[in-house]
Amino acid sequence: MSHKIILLLLGVVSVAVAQHASMPAGMSCEQHMKLMQHQDEMKKRGDLAMGFDQDKIRHHFQLTDDGGSIEISVTDASDDATRKQVRDHLKTIAREFPEGIFTSPIATHGEVPPGVEVLRERKALVQYSYEETAAGGRVIIHTADSRALTAMHDFLRYQIREHATGDPL
Repeated sequence: MSHKIILLLLGVVSVAVAQHASMPAGMSCEQHMKLMQHQDEMKKRGDLAMGFDQDKIRHHFQLTDDGGSIEISVTDASDDATRKQVRDHLKTIAREFPEGIFTSPIATHGEVPPGVEVLRERKALVQYSYEETAAGGRVIIHTADSRALTAMHDFLRYQIREHATGDPL
């Protein structure tokens, strides 16, 4: 076999390995494949529900003493089109969530996330505001109601796990 073919094969294998998520410790191959399929399906639904390519952004969800935040940033600072789509999406979230409309997260995840029912019931007790960032934007969430706060934290923790952001739970 020529050196060029060997180098080409090594390059292909390297790319395949780099694109394949490493299997978490204690997880079977079958469980890992199921997780990867779930994440791929969620990404496809998210592309449609949010209006932008999930591979071009990063989600971050923060829990605070009185609520939290949802932040989305473009990964390429020169990607103005995706940045605009992110901002439009977050502005929509900041308008819809106070009305009890959680269409986007339900469509993205294919289920009603934890906390949504309580957030709908107690919508008058939760404030959502949009804030632009250099890389995209964020929705800041505040409430003084303990039940709404617990529901919001449940919702944000679910988002952290589902989007595998690595943010503190």
